[in-house]
Order: sequence, then C-alpha cells, then structure tokens
Amino acid sequence: MDDSTMYVGLDVHKESIEIALASYDGGEARHYGRIAGDLEAVDKVISRLKKTHAKLNFVYEAGPCGYALHRHLTRKGFSCSVVAPSMIPKCSGDRIKTDRRDAIMLARLHRAGELTAVFVPRAEDEAVRDLTRSREDAVANHRRSRQQLGALLLRQNIRYTGKSAWTKAHLRWLSEVTMHQPTQQIVFQEYLNATQETDGRVCRIDEQLRLAVEGWRMAPVVSALQALRGVSLNVAATTVAEIGDMTRFDKPRQLMAFLGLVPSQYSSGPRVRMGHITKTGNGHARRVLVEAAWAHRFPAKIARAHQVRQENLPQAVRDIAWKAQLRLCRRYQRLLGKGKTKNVVVTAIARELVGFMWAIAREVKPIAA
Repeated sequence: MDDSTMYVGLDVHKESIEIALASYDGGEARHYGRIAGDLEAVDKVISRLKKTHAKLNFVYEAGPCGYALHRHLTRKGFSCSVVAPSMIPKCSGDRIKTDRRDAIMLARLHRAGELTAVFVPRAEDEAVRDLTRSREDAVANHRRSRQQLGALLLRQNIRYTGKSAWTKAHLRWLSEVTMHQPTQQIVFQEYLNATQETDGRVCRIDEQLRLAVEGWRMAPVVSALQALRGVSLNVAATTVAEIGDMTRFDKPRQLMAFLGLVPSQYSSGPRVRMGHITKTGNGHARRVLVEAAWAHRFPAKIARAHQVRQENLPQAVRDIAWKAQLRLCRRYQRLLGKGKTKNVVVTAIARELVGFMWAIAREVKPIAA
C-alpha cells in the first residue's frame, strides 16, 4: 500500500458522480471514472482506492445534493471538503465545461490548497435552517396571494375605503364583497381561500419554530440575540441557523464580509472607489438582518415585549444590547441627517448590528451535545 495522500475530486449530480484523482507527489490529475449518484457506489470506489492509498482527501462543490455525501464520508473517517462554487478559481479564456473537467479541476486545486471550504452544519442545525427557510417561502406565498387578490379587486374597481388593509375590519369587508360576474366570484373566493390558507401555514410554522428552538443546542444563543432591538425569534433563529457558530470568526468584520454587508471596492493607483455592498455569502441571513435594522429608526427605548425577551439573560448580554441600541439609533439619525437614503442607512445599521451579535455570541455557549 502506498502511504501517500490521494486527492479525490467529485463532481456530484443527482444521477451520477464523476471522479478524478490527484496524487500528493505531483503529476497531472487524471480522470478515474463515472459512477452512480448513490452512496453505495461511492463505497465501492472507496474500497478500491484504499487498497493502493492509505489516506484519501475528498472534495466536491456545494450544490442541490446537500451534505449527505460529506456526512457519509466523515463518518467513515475520511477528510472531505465542500467548497464554494463562486470561490473556485477559473481561467477566463476557458470556454469548455464538462463534468469530467470539473472533477479534474477540483482534485488539482484541492491538492494545491486553492479551494475555499464552506461551513457544513450539523444535521440538527440544518433541520432548523430548513424550517426557517420554509417560513420564508410561506411568507412569500402569503404576500403573493394578497397581491393577487388585491389586483383582482383593483381591476374590477372594487376599493376598500378603510384606513388599513388586512385588519379585522378589512377581512369583514372582504367577506361581503360580491363580484360582477359569477365566474369572477369563484376566482375571488379561490384567491381569498389561498390567502387564508397561507396565513395559517405561516402561523403553524411559527409555532413549530418556537418548539424546535426550545430543544435545539443553540437555544441559549438564540435567546441571547433576542436581547437586541428588532431581533425577534425568527430573526435570531434564522441568523444562527444560517451562520452557525459565530465565534468561528476571529473578528466581527469577517462575519460582516461573510454576509455580504461590506462595501465593494474598485481601486487602482491613487484612485479609491467604494461601491454597493458585495451581497456575497448568505442572502437569507442578510435579509432578516436588514429587516431587524429598521427597528432602530425610532428613539432608543426598551419596550415591554423587549424587556420580556431580556429576562433571565446575563447582565453582560443586556449591557451589550443597550449599548447597541444607543449607538444604532443615534447612527441612524446621524446618517439620515447627512442626506443618505433610508435603504443605505438601514444597510449600514444592519452591518453594525452583526458586530453586536458577534459580541453577544461570545458571551453565551451552546448546549453541549
């Protein structure tokens, strides 16, 4: 048996996996073959490779197939990296892309140490993440169903004269609406039923999210983050589920960059040009953080609901939360006074809010597995 390390590049798809090998002692990476996309086929390849190489290093791109292959390989004691597709070096002049070439490229770059691995969550953490993402989808469907119902009424010049839509008064008014044509009445009722159904779905997921967080190992972190203004259970759970352990970042600016909340930059010579935020990294967490940042447009204050969330939290966490509120509320007004647009100001507030989240995450520890 050869004691050298073999780097194994996997181009993973639903029905097939292309395999390429790159030896530790140099030489060109070579194509090994194509196998079925199931784990049994992977095990057969592993048993053959183990006969000639003592150490195997696997790598594949993050994608729709998830982390099942990574968990399978790590349980068997192998090193496996899941890399970010957007961070894979590519030659601008190379216009040919095939699964075979991708596998060879992965093996070669992994051997050279040129790939950036993504954070792989635990199975239970991924389950909570799926729940928060399902809530995001449910809210989007709920919003879309309301828009469709409103568009139908507007086309028929049926207008609600009350102050606010989707209040109890508005819902009573909707129950009394009569369309001009029987067919349109059916359409109206279907849209109204869809709105009520999606509303119920959001409520059910909210309840399941609350129950899931109670038994989650990251529950102390989620509770501590809710000490911050604007950070509800949904915001805190989504942020933790998407990011994972925030303390793995040495500095808060690294976390801000990971979420794509730092300005882009294009500089050459003496010219320094700053642009919009990069929007790289996790868009789900970035969205809820921007939503939470809007709460700081009002003067600093600890409301009753906010005070309830802070009960039983360490004093250090509460001090950080109050310091954050004082700074961010003041900064919002100052940036607005300089003529910045509200969206730009809120994005800047969200960026600093991440820093305070990082500080709070260092004060509490997850439940030991």
